[in-house]
Amino acid sequence: MSASSQSRTEAPLRSGTAARAGLLVVASVVVIVLASVGGLVLGSRNIPVATVLDAIFSYDAGNNEHLVVIGSRLPRTILGLVVGAALGLAGALMQSITRNPLADPGLLGVNAGASAAVVIAIAYLGVTSVGGYLWFALAGAAVASVGVYMLGSAHRSAATPARMALAGAAVATAITALTSMVLISNEAAFNQFRFWAVGSLQGRGGDVIVTVLPFIAIGIVLSLLLIRPLNAIALGEDVAKGLGARTGPARAGSAVAVILLAGAATAAAGPLGFVGLAAPHIVRGVVGPDLRLLLPCVLVVAPAFLLLADVLGRVVTAPGDLQTGIAVAVLGGPLFVALVRSRRVASL
Repeated sequence: MSASSQSRTEAPLRSGTAARAGLLVVASVVVIVLASVGGLVLGSRNIPVATVLDAIFSYDAGNNEHLVVIGSRLPRTILGLVVGAALGLAGALMQSITRNPLADPGLLGVNAGASAAVVIAIAYLGVTSVGGYLWFALAGAAVASVGVYMLGSAHRSAATPARMALAGAAVATAITALTSMVLISNEAAFNQFRFWAVGSLQGRGGDVIVTVLPFIAIGIVLSLLLIRPLNAIALGEDVAKGLGARTGPARAGSAVAVILLAGAATAAAGPLGFVGLAAPHIVRGVVGPDLRLLLPCVLVVAPAFLLLADVLGRVVTAPGDLQTGIAVAVLGGPLFVALVRSRRVASL
């Protein structure tokens, strides 16, 4: 075992790095609080903060403003927190196990599998509600991800980052082509699917949150349990084995966690891009690649990023309401370009 390997996996965290992580978490919590308040207040019709508080603590079903806050805006905010944390953590895991800084949940075919399952549910089974999409999208994401993993490790070969990336691209392309064929031949399915496919937190009730929360909670716990072996794998396959890490079970566990996290999040809100890609880079640029700090910080930074984009989308298009997926792309695109062009991130 080399000294550098031991320091990477077992050494105590440097005080300066830990301090930066603490400041990042505090800043993210502030953004979450402000964005949550903005999410409850702002919309097609602005509602005073006093009325929002009154709706939360003294709900009156006969009050239209209370109905908007409790029935629409509060679930939207909570779902943003849950989905943001899930997508950010899934992206960080993908970037870690594939050693690909541009990896996101779509690399394992999650988005493609979920989309295909939703299309099938709409076109052939008559499913029209968001709650009905959930189970199909989650199952489709799981099947596609398992298929990618099996293809990437076929013929007893190791599931290397390159093989996984190629397998994911191949499976996603094939599934997307089949999905497009169904949509082209079924106009009704296309009209329903396009609202889900753009990605949105709007129109999801508490039942959606309750359905996906157990999957996301299990995925978060599993991810945090895998921090030590994943830190070793990040040093390379041979070094990880030399450190005693069981790389096979760690990769399989990470794949399961990604399926649970990204599959449930995609099922609930549609395929939201940039969250799982940009949030880990933001954190990595501040605290470095050590997963002991990276993963916990991502759990706070990613929902802050998603909620901020959602609120800014409402502000920019007021009194309209920009779809969350579009708002995330508008905010995340320039931010991600700036991140990857920075010297600090480029050197990671």
